Amino acid sequence: MQLHLHQTHHTIGDFNGVFDYIQDQAPIKSGLHLFPELFLTGYPLLDLCLQKGFIEKVLDLHKKLDTWAKQNLAKNDAMLLMGGLDYKFDDQGLPADIYNVIWAVDGNGMKRVYAKKLLPNYDIFDEEKYFTPGEDPGLLEWNDKRIGLLICEDMWHSTHHIQDPVKELWQSNPDLDLVVNLSASPYHLGKCEKRLARGREISHLFKAPFAYVNRVGGEDEILFDGDSFLTDGDGIIWRGKMWQEDSNTIELDQVATKSYLPLNAPSTIANTWESLFTPDLELASKPAQLSTLSEEKLDELTHALIFGLREYASKCRFKSYLVAVSGGIDSALVLALAKLAMLPDQTIEAVYMPGFYSASESYDFSAQLCDNLDVPMRHLPIKFTHSSLRNQFQDIFGQELTGLSDENIQSRLRGMLLYTRSNQNNAMVINTSNKSELAVGYSTQYGDSVGAISLLGDLYKTEVFALSNHINRRFNHLIPSGIIDRPPSAELREGQTDQQSLPPYERLDAILEGLLSYRMSVKELHNYGFDLEEVVKVHNLWQNSEYKRRQFCPIIKVKAKSFGFGYRVPICKK
Repeated sequence: MQLHLHQTHHTIGDFNGVFDYIQDQAPIKSGLHLFPELFLTGYPLLDLCLQKGFIEKVLDLHKKLDTWAKQNLAKNDAMLLMGGLDYKFDDQGLPADIYNVIWAVDGNGMKRVYAKKLLPNYDIFDEEKYFTPGEDPGLLEWNDKRIGLLICEDMWHSTHHIQDPVKELWQSNPDLDLVVNLSASPYHLGKCEKRLARGREISHLFKAPFAYVNRVGGEDEILFDGDSFLTDGDGIIWRGKMWQEDSNTIELDQVATKSYLPLNAPSTIANTWESLFTPDLELASKPAQLSTLSEEKLDELTHALIFGLREYASKCRFKSYLVAVSGGIDSALVLALAKLAMLPDQTIEAVYMPGFYSASESYDFSAQLCDNLDVPMRHLPIKFTHSSLRNQFQDIFGQELTGLSDENIQSRLRGMLLYTRSNQNNAMVINTSNKSELAVGYSTQYGDSVGAISLLGDLYKTEVFALSNHINRRFNHLIPSGIIDRPPSAELREGQTDQQSLPPYERLDAILEGLLSYRMSVKELHNYGFDLEEVVKVHNLWQNSEYKRRQFCPIIKVKAKSFGFGYRVPICKK
């Protein structure tokens, strides 16, 4: 039997694009065709799957597919397994149950053959809010082949889940010819190898090839990397490309190696669901430290951020990027990534907006950076507007603009001017804040927090330095070394540096990783070697800054634990 794996790339709700893709395959080759989870609709859908207009289009697509299949597949020995939705309606015509399913499409039309059993309800996922878990046995018999069916989360064993679909399938159908998993699995650093390890484990368990088909795309904050694969025991028969559409055809009967391990249990501890969310913190060190990112992971991270920016800009129909440069490392890295992400029909512009406290070398470094990147830099000083506002506030309120209010007005002026320029040329503003600053509120609301998308919002400051150095090694020193070497500063008052307000980033980032990913208490962090007073300070800054993070722009997710909409805590708390 021929096995056709389709790693697809579509926008959510692009029903015409999905149907055109299927039609373009005609005449369909004989054999079994695998498409990703919710291929017919896109993922994640959130409340979109409840809207009547969306439901009508889903049902219309089903009718078109059913008719097309009967007309085009009746004489073909082919079956298409594709992810989609199955609606059950109440007496008022409202959806009573929605199932995340696998549709089998052949010459007889469309037939539901499996519904997802494990509905993730953590971090960025809330499938239990929308979907009803399935009870289908997960076995498809076709052309004398016994095929086991799973959808995404169903492949992961965990104490978190009541059910274990892999174990249930294995106990009831140990003698299978193939196990398939249709996925829409979000990306984070390190996840690709975990998926492959789990796939190999399932292949050894069933003593059969395991086919994993994942989607590609950027959906707001969430990235889908593809990286589909077919494994037979430890052997990798095929592995799809990352960050792009891909496909392959394999003759299934020729791949079996028969070199399976004698597994008699569905999962090992190393490949449980929980293992996907291991925080990057080396606890053996005193104090604990963030794990060092390897060159391979830094390269993967570079490609992920470039892909995420391209996807967001494309799907929001932007052709231009706009970045505020300051002579600091964050804006330099963002501009470099944006330049690397540019497509031939896109443009980019940098704006340098010096104030009273901007150092002369900030201009020099910004100009050198833009020259290296071949990006036009506009010089738009805020000194005169800042001075005028100082005078107005003195005249109207009888108070001088001093301290924090004077610092913040500078940042907000820059944000206002940046968006004014954005309105002029319809350019997408890219945010330049990092995770360290955002977590402790070291940013100005409606100032340096502005932007349509955040590239660095899931990266700590030390990781910003690591990625900047990596890009310089990889792309011939795009970022001037002076930018990387100078002490970080917001330049909002005379002689200001970040370390006057915050602990050194090496310690701050480790403390934040403990708080955000490990959910550690102040006491626990102190026990791992951190100064108690410093931990209390960081903890309080973090607790009191949620109102800023909540209003922040979408953050491209590259870590296991979300710091965007998957991170949900109250603003009002004691």
